[in-house]
Amino acid sequence: MSKIWIITRRELASFFDSLIAYVMIILFLGLSGLFTWLVGSNMFFINQASLQVFFSIAYWSLFFFIPAITMRMIAEENRAGTIELLITKAVSDSQIVWGKFLACLLLVAIALVCTLPYYITVSNLGNIDDGAVIGGYMGLLFLSASYISIGLFASSVTQNQIVAFLLALFIGIFFQMVFDAVGGSIRGTSGEILNYLSMSSHYESISRGVVDSRDLVYFASIIGLGALLSQIMLSKRNWQS
Repeated sequence: MSKIWIITRRELASFFDSLIAYVMIILFLGLSGLFTWLVGSNMFFINQASLQVFFSIAYWSLFFFIPAITMRMIAEENRAGTIELLITKAVSDSQIVWGKFLACLLLVAIALVCTLPYYITVSNLGNIDDGAVIGGYMGLLFLSASYISIGLFASSVTQNQIVAFLLALFIGIFFQMVFDAVGGSIRGTSGEILNYLSMSSHYESISRGVVDSRDLVYFASIIGLGALLSQIMLSKRNWQS
């Protein structure tokens, strides 16, 4: 665990050293704030304190931001050959993947913490459903963790950051839109399976404040599968070298 944490701290520090963290956080806060308070907010018209608009915007913002922060995690190290230095430190492929995973997740968590003033402001405007807010933040964290694992896998199969970004987006589109759209048009078992694979259905369930074991199993499966595939790609690299 200590080696994982060392990698996590190294990667998190590199985010802030290269200004990636600042750019990501500022853009995320700017977009979410713009739509929450100016463009999409209707809390003043319905006279109800809610962060539903924010969570809807964050759901889509993170879909694009996460591939941008994961695309360099393994691809750039493969291109530069610096990942080989980690092997000389007796670090396993699993520790490399989980260290980078935690660094990305912590960066997203920091960005979400920066939005807490939204909650404080809205709660002062009226009675807000605290359970729904907690569920919304939990849903965003599970969603982010899933897309981070997908992004790491995309980054592990190429040495080109742009290719890794586009591949992560391509895979994410199926979970974000395709499974939901196709599943809604198909009846029977096939439709139910596709609906279950849809990220939106599980995110919406948790964001309502309802924590279902099926949703936790779904997110854990996506995270575990993405991490496993990333480790396999790293192991394949080691075997070829």
